[in-house]
Amino acid sequence: MNVILRAAKHTDLEQLNELMFDLHHHHHIACSEHFKTAEEIEQEKSIARYLDDPECLVYVALKGELIVGFISGHFCELISTVSKPVQMGSVDELFVLPEYRKADVAQSLFERIESTFEDYGVTQVFVEVWDFNSPAKDFYQKMGFTPHIQWMRKALHKT
Repeated sequence: MNVILRAAKHTDLEQLNELMFDLHHHHHIACSEHFKTAEEIEQEKSIARYLDDPECLVYVALKGELIVGFISGHFCELISTVSKPVQMGSVDELFVLPEYRKADVAQSLFERIESTFEDYGVTQVFVEVWDFNSPAKDFYQKMGFTPHIQWMRKALHKT
């Protein structure tokens, strides 16, 4: 499928906000115990902040005038008390409309942000994927990601 990739612009915000809403709604439906509603997240988090931050990236995939997917991320130096400093990139959000998910749109968007990270001297790319999200885990493994840190959780119940 022919889609055009480009950096997001402020004129894309209406469509991007709708896609962000859909992404957060999907997470809430999949795991409402842990995810806020899309309406709650919409009040706190805006893709517009990414467009104004020079360390953030947003790319869109267009079919005509319709944004069918987007990816957002940022880059910085990761400094830790236990690990060596590293120039890192982070994929923060990746969303493709359901009807375009079998058309390699996500792969194209990921390859675009990865290429930009490389241009900026990033040496490691990180992504957080919730354990319930098997399609995302499969996608990132296909893109060459391997487990890095096992972050585990246990709910404590009062008896």
